[in-house]
Amino acid sequence: MFYTNALIGLREGLEATMVVIILAAYLKKTGQHRSFPWLWAGIVAALAFTVGIFLVINFGSKTLTTVGQELIGGIASLITVALVVWMLIWMKGASKDIAAELEGRMGKAVAVGPLAVATVAFVAVAREGLETALLVFESFTRAFGIPFAGLMTGVGVSVVLGVLMYFGVLRINLGVFFQVTGALLIVVAAGILRYGITDLQEANVLPGLSNYAFDISAVLTPGTWYASLLEGMFNIVAQPTVLAFTGWLLFLLIALPAFFWPARSRTDSAADSSAQKATVS
Repeated sequence: MFYTNALIGLREGLEATMVVIILAAYLKKTGQHRSFPWLWAGIVAALAFTVGIFLVINFGSKTLTTVGQELIGGIASLITVALVVWMLIWMKGASKDIAAELEGRMGKAVAVGPLAVATVAFVAVAREGLETALLVFESFTRAFGIPFAGLMTGVGVSVVLGVLMYFGVLRINLGVFFQVTGALLIVVAAGILRYGITDLQEANVLPGLSNYAFDISAVLTPGTWYASLLEGMFNIVAQPTVLAFTGWLLFLLIALPAFFWPARSRTDSAADSSAQKATVS
């Protein structure tokens, strides 16, 4: 759970940090120094929003019955997987144009007024915060200290890396970084999907709780360090249900090839469209 949450904190934290860097660099480049307090106000509001969402989804469910907790856990897991898929698709298609897109939004916000600047910063950072809160939800249902330490470690490292990059001290190939962490995040999301399906089976929403795909407890002995590591990082267990294992396997078989399939940026698509129009003319 420590390493999984550290990975999530590192990736999501660095995404949020890069967003802040792009927005701050734009304001600095255009001489909009008076907008900086509003930028930071939006960021602080986004962090407060993230903490609030985290507290609600992680501790609000503690007051529910056991069935209620399983139901909420299952639904939250499915929402998390959908959010991961959407985020990876968005990053895959917009990564080349993200800086221009954010600068364009901030340029329009500066023209509108300071409150608009704060809103752009809030939305950009809060989106990452919401993703993070949902991604770590499952791990916090089992414990608090180790998952929290892992999350804070990842976020802390991401902030340090972001600051070093902002001042030009460090250069990272972000394309490779996000590709590697994205692939790992897909494996994590597959585990969350398996966990969510099992939760819904335990809540009697889905059938097949007693139908197991296999049992490798003799190899992956529950309670051992390696079994705990695999379950903590990727939600791999020795005795998954048929439905949960099928969902896990199908997700990996579809998501991983799709993630590594070459993407075309919006700029490339626009250029091809213009070329086609010119040919027709």
